[in-house]
Amino acid sequence: MDDLTKIILGISVGDINGIGIEIILKTFADKRMLEFCTPVIYASNKTIAAHKIKLNLKTPIQTIHSIDHIVPNRVNLINVWKEEAPIEFGKASKIAGKYALLSLDEAVKDLNNGKIDVLVTAPINKNTIQSENFNFPGHTEYLESKIDGKALMILMTDNLKVALLTGHIPIKEVTNAITPELIHKKINILHKTLQQDFSIIKPKIAVLSINPHAGDNGIIGNEDTTIVLPTLETIQKEGILVYGPYAADSFFGSGNYKNFDAILASYHDQGLTAFKTLAFGKGVNYTAGLDKIRTSPDHGTAFEISGKGEASASSFKEAIFQAISIYKTRKENEILKQNAL
Repeated sequence: MDDLTKIILGISVGDINGIGIEIILKTFADKRMLEFCTPVIYASNKTIAAHKIKLNLKTPIQTIHSIDHIVPNRVNLINVWKEEAPIEFGKASKIAGKYALLSLDEAVKDLNNGKIDVLVTAPINKNTIQSENFNFPGHTEYLESKIDGKALMILMTDNLKVALLTGHIPIKEVTNAITPELIHKKINILHKTLQQDFSIIKPKIAVLSINPHAGDNGIIGNEDTTIVLPTLETIQKEGILVYGPYAADSFFGSGNYKNFDAILASYHDQGLTAFKTLAFGKGVNYTAGLDKIRTSPDHGTAFEISGKGEASASSFKEAIFQAISIYKTRKENEILKQNAL
């Protein structure tokens, strides 16, 4: 791959008081990363410089005026804001949320305009980023509002993919939110994603139960037998290999997850507690179902270690590699469809 055909990787910096900029700088301190992509950071050279000084990091940065002036084989930086943003490492603040949104908005604009190929987002603070322009539980819902398609949150490694039937909602709302229509929609998105983004021709999908022990034949609730099971049977008749509902408490510990290409969990902590136990630091958050590709690391802002130089960039690197891999696979499958004969 020559410099002109390298994937252009947009990066939003997340909360400037968190570890986002640290893991970005640590990632590209390794010059070999530039063999895989041309990165573009959406932030401010003053903000990046302040982090470099605090953390004693020397990662070279090339400031450019716009996305049209990308310099190959360099870490590019677009100045989204020019003022000196106040940085308070480890502190949740509305001002930090403001800059996180400025970075994200600009990156998504270029993503939608085809100026960058993929987007990797550093962690935001879901509270401080809230404003008139951001009224969402997190990145996933925001991106769905900006990009064509219906979003599905997937936490993934090469060998484990856990998707969420319901996302960032209170646990008390989960049961009412799960309907046959929602199950159908999410399984269709997941099935298509496994085919177009991971080239799994006949993916096998497991669905976890809503209630403990899948309801124990109605003793602990009947939602799994009256809502989930009939819906899965209908979807199976459409040719999709979907199975369940499986009791969640033993599904991962028994190793049953290894028999499936993806798992659809009923709610956030049901799926992600198990995922992060098995793969924390190596996992990637992928927003599937959209026309554009976005990944992120599997952790948050980590305010407790911000500014101390202790953050690991491993998950952020994986997010980059997965974004590149998904982009290439999607393009290859588009070409194969066009030349089916």
